[in-house]
Amino acid sequence: MKTTSNINQFHKSLIDNLYDGVYFVDTKRLITYWNKGAERITGYPAEAVVNQFCHSNILDHVSETGQHYCVEGCPLLATLQDGEPRETEVHLRHADGHRVPVLVRTTPIYDDKNKIIGAVEVFSNNHSLFKMKRRVDELEKAVFRDTLTGLGNRKFLEMKISSALLEYHQHQMPFGLIFLDIDHFKEINDTYGHQEGDHILRNTTKVFSEYVRETDVASRWGGEEFIALLYNVNQKNLFRVAEKIRTMIGSSVITIDGEKVSVTASLGATIANRNDTMETIIERADQLMYQSKQNGRNRVTVG
Repeated sequence: MKTTSNINQFHKSLIDNLYDGVYFVDTKRLITYWNKGAERITGYPAEAVVNQFCHSNILDHVSETGQHYCVEGCPLLATLQDGEPRETEVHLRHADGHRVPVLVRTTPIYDDKNKIIGAVEVFSNNHSLFKMKRRVDELEKAVFRDTLTGLGNRKFLEMKISSALLEYHQHQMPFGLIFLDIDHFKEINDTYGHQEGDHILRNTTKVFSEYVRETDVASRWGGEEFIALLYNVNQKNLFRVAEKIRTMIGSSVITIDGEKVSVTASLGATIANRNDTMETIIERADQLMYQSKQNGRNRVTVG
């Protein structure tokens, strides 16, 4: 049963004249309808597309990271399978060969017995939105990113901690902080120079970022100090992450002018409590880090 059979002439005329691209597929992803908007955005006339399978890769939808959705992860196929609508940003291949950024929305089509008989994909030229998003990303990096390490800066972390405290006080969502300071960093700078010092900071950043989850926040607090904000953790898990970071930094060796230089770090870790403000939780993590320094460095203190 073709999914276009339920479209009367009035609705066909209406859909044909939409600015957005619209196409219908049956359950096998055979394209049964292709409107004028789809022709305009893609450069493909209806006669070149209708009765072709969308998984034949006509448009070759790809993500920002290069994933080919027509081969794997097709949102239209997923909607056909589970009936859930989806919205995805993709880059389609125009008939002329160039890429066009589009916002794709997929919706299932049901018969009168509530059985899925196909799906509709609506896509709109997203060039202006993509440009705006890239600009926002650039501004965010300029305002909230540390230029040397690429991590979030102090302003970014303060914003994230404020938000985490609000969630904690309103919904009891736990979180913790890990405060890290590179041991003997001034001596390293004085001995080997600031360029090698920057190298060590970037190396520490890689280790620090590797062992926190993507959903957590790793930031440079200033100088040789770093802070990680970990969501939904208890004290045991917080210590485990901090200890792994400490171990991995301590086992890294940097070669400077043929000399192998070991770097260690002292860490303090703490869980938010109901009386905390941003200032108190940062201060507590900082003091715990100094306890690690006073007790011999290259260790984690939790409190």
